[in-house]
Amino acid sequence: MSNKGQLVVVSGVSGAGKTLALQTLEDIGYFCIDNLPPSMLVALRERILAGQRIAVVVDTRAGEPLEHAESVLLELRREGLPLEVLFLECADEVLIRRFKETRRPHPLAATEPSLPKAIHKERALLAPLKAIADQTLDTSLFRPQDLREAIRTLYGDSSTRTPMRIRLVSFGFKYGMPADADLVFDVRFLRNPHYVPELKPKPGTDDAVRTYVLQDAETQEFLEQMRTFLAYLLPRYEREGKAYLTLGIGCTGGRHRSVVLSEVLRDWLASQGYGVGVEHRDLARGEES
Repeated sequence: MSNKGQLVVVSGVSGAGKTLALQTLEDIGYFCIDNLPPSMLVALRERILAGQRIAVVVDTRAGEPLEHAESVLLELRREGLPLEVLFLECADEVLIRRFKETRRPHPLAATEPSLPKAIHKERALLAPLKAIADQTLDTSLFRPQDLREAIRTLYGDSSTRTPMRIRLVSFGFKYGMPADADLVFDVRFLRNPHYVPELKPKPGTDDAVRTYVLQDAETQEFLEQMRTFLAYLLPRYEREGKAYLTLGIGCTGGRHRSVVLSEVLRDWLASQGYGVGVEHRDLARGEES
């Protein structure tokens, strides 16, 4: 992992995507702070010099003149501190539509009589930061995934990129599906150790149960289909900026087949470079039926 520190200051008009930009920076390894008062920027110097990558949002919500932020950032640049200013721009008509859709008040709504006037006033207040921006992105035509991709392109580092974290949950359909599962696979069609007397009382973590389930040709075919499907799907989830994914694998009672397949998929996903964990939700609930 790189130990080179950096400060990314995100600013721009409200509604242009600063929150999403900050979330994406956090996903790629930055320590993130929203709505930092400009007077506190200097306090980050030592952390940056120590190798930390920090991203902050500085805008009109801080209640401090942004000319002060401009002067602090210019001084830090003169000192050689590695920093970039990213300014997010957006057309007025798009901003107005976004505020109407979200029904959130503009930060200057309390002092300006209309949304167009608030947007105009905010642009004037932000002018000092826009003037020193290293990067300016106009998000008027951006979808959320377009902004995520732009941020990753500008500030992502393939050598330090954190892979998507995957959580595998084995479960029994008789107890209900996991509420937080993004994808659910039903493995009740596979042959069932429940009907083998010596295997029935053993859990899916037992070697004998694992061997019984995996030696079936249909299980192997299904696993190959799952690997192909996930190899196609997971990079596309990552491209959309998804940092966490929960996969549910269910059999009847959650003790045998779902446990075995979850363990096998955990090993395969780890070999593909993903961070992965397994939870056997219903393993201790009783014998599968």
